Amino acid sequence: MALENPEIEQILAPFRENVKIQGDLIRKLKADKATTIDVQQAVAELKIRKRALEEKELELTPKDDFDRTKMEDLLKQRFFYDQSFAIYGGVNGLYDFGPTGCAVKANLLQAWRNFFILEEQMLELDCAMLTPEVVLKASGHVDRFQDYMVKDLKNGQCFRADHLIEAHLEKLLEDKKTAQNTKNEIKQLLPKIDGMSKDDMRDCLRQYAMKSPVTGNELTDPMEFNLMFATSIGPTGQLKGFLRPETAQGIFVNFKRLLEFNQGRLPFAGAQIGNSFRNEISPRSGLIRVREFTMAEIEHFCDPSDKSHPKFSNLADMTVSLYSACNQMDGKSPEPRRLGDAVKSKLIANETLGYFMGRIAQFMFRCGVDPKKFRFRQHLSNEMAHYAKDCWDAECKTSYGWVECVGCADRSCYDLTQHTKATGIKLVAEKRLAEPISFHVVFTDNSFVVALLFLYFRYKKHKNK
Repeated sequence: MALENPEIEQILAPFRENVKIQGDLIRKLKADKATTIDVQQAVAELKIRKRALEEKELELTPKDDFDRTKMEDLLKQRFFYDQSFAIYGGVNGLYDFGPTGCAVKANLLQAWRNFFILEEQMLELDCAMLTPEVVLKASGHVDRFQDYMVKDLKNGQCFRADHLIEAHLEKLLEDKKTAQNTKNEIKQLLPKIDGMSKDDMRDCLRQYAMKSPVTGNELTDPMEFNLMFATSIGPTGQLKGFLRPETAQGIFVNFKRLLEFNQGRLPFAGAQIGNSFRNEISPRSGLIRVREFTMAEIEHFCDPSDKSHPKFSNLADMTVSLYSACNQMDGKSPEPRRLGDAVKSKLIANETLGYFMGRIAQFMFRCGVDPKKFRFRQHLSNEMAHYAKDCWDAECKTSYGWVECVGCADRSCYDLTQHTKATGIKLVAEKRLAEPISFHVVFTDNSFVVALLFLYFRYKKHKNK
């Protein structure tokens, strides 16, 4: 939410202006079809300025009277949750829920099931967590679901490379002994960390002589690390598999069965509650970044030529805080907007996306989230997946800062298309036309083959719709 204190806004004004100037430059570069390198450099500078603005906003925002350490200690004392296998020393990123924690979790999941699955008449699934490699190869997880890590050369301790680099550079920035030229270099480098290649990270580690933050020992060069837990299925070990990193793929691969269950009609939604697994290199932030966690996921399937929603009018007057991509590039704060106005202006891509954003907000508020500490942040163009039409993250302001709690995206038909390519099984819905389509073709000379091809492709086009 915007800071309303005029004195604070006066302090923030130059930071906002710096962001806006850079945002306007990026728009101009894209309009002029500048080179990719020029745009990337401009985006890197934008991130620097956005970071400075956000840090200043947090610095000026009144602090909550809240001691996170005491809160976490109390939750563990009352056994809401605790680290798994604690009597053996525990395992980072794994947690057990005690009696009260189980009750809270069960109530929350039941509230989610009632609010979404039952009220929206969704089709619920419970899919296998053990997934064959071919499925996750088709979805892209085998090739792209990875981070870079480095190891302590003496004791083998692992660190996530981007987190280590970021922490080290931020420490240098705060050090009064660091030369100003070096600080300027670091400010240019920090926003580029997320997009660094393995070679870029290696060069950065060497340039700033980074060591293990725990022991001070030398580190290896960055290496690729897939975040999925690998295993083998069956006694021979020849069928490779993974513990699923998300619940969505189980919904996608069952699309045909769900469509048949729904009598071939669109739209419909599949939903699933279940555990997922991500082999985080360095789990942190308490229960936020862990290796085993419960997800509640929805995939809503609709006609790509008609993304209206029959119940959108029920939420059109609902006002939510939207942190649009435009506001982020202009250095502005999130703004309260009616969902109806946001969809009408195409700020939110379509009614279906707007409807589920509204439902997400309703559910979060019902569960006790403070509306003043809740917003939807739109992905910038350089963040959005190539197949996504629009994407918003529901974020909550916590003691860890703004944390993404829910992702809401128009993913197009990317996943269904990928699984169709891998299996040869069409994961599509057929649409019955109101009236049959007639073609009048006149054959002349040797045009017979051309005419047949014309009819064939027209037939395929209408069949696929």
